[in-house]
Amino acid sequence: MANDAPIGIFDSGVGGLTVARALANLLPRENFIYFGDTAHLPYGEKSAEAITSYSLAIGDFLMSKGAKALVIACNSASAVAFEAMQEKFGHLVPVFNVIDPVVDATLAHGHKKIGVIGTRATVLSGAYKSRLQKNDATVTVNSLATPLLVPVIEEGLAQSNISNDVLAHYLNKPELAGVSSLILGCTHYPILHNKIEEYLKNRVAVIDSPLIVAETISQVLAAKHLLATKKWGKHIFYVSDYTETFEQIARQFFGNDLRLQEQTL
Repeated sequence: MANDAPIGIFDSGVGGLTVARALANLLPRENFIYFGDTAHLPYGEKSAEAITSYSLAIGDFLMSKGAKALVIACNSASAVAFEAMQEKFGHLVPVFNVIDPVVDATLAHGHKKIGVIGTRATVLSGAYKSRLQKNDATVTVNSLATPLLVPVIEEGLAQSNISNDVLAHYLNKPELAGVSSLILGCTHYPILHNKIEEYLKNRVAVIDSPLIVAETISQVLAAKHLLATKKWGKHIFYVSDYTETFEQIARQFFGNDLRLQEQTL
């Protein structure tokens, strides 16, 4: 696999851009191809079988573009499709999910009473709870599905009073009472990181995935001698269904020169 081949990254929508941006900041030499599966948004409301099918199809597309690694920049897909992705592509390229690095980082910081917010698919999978408690049986994990947050973000309403109301609705739930740390179990949610911290008045450690995942990817690619050697930093963005809102949000992460290409699965 050529060092200067692109990294393939995908999510159901704009959430994975938080991971892509962190990766671009940490590894500025790397090229990547981003795929937003906007035709099937949101993944969190889909069945495990559907999410896995979409993920494998996107994996095929990214591999056809010469990807040297695959990043499942979506918690729902990481929770239910990672094993299938690993089985199909893992013998060819490194495959990364966004759950395991966050679990490792959370436990490394000694957090014991942990809250998790995410989509219904992620919460119902029990992925965070099972992996946290498998590695440390002394932790308690309280999970809460927060399905309204993804459409609020995808509609460009992250900085609106609507997002304030939705956050207040969820963060006051008894499931999250008394937690000392809160995992943002959806790659969309870091877009609301500051608002969440402000609402919680810094009483709770807010843990999101972008930098944690980017650091893991960097370490693995370095160990496999797959880091880019030339300074390219060229990024290509695909969506399965073009939306103006997606393009506007993506430009907030990667500048006004960004152009979307539509690719049906």
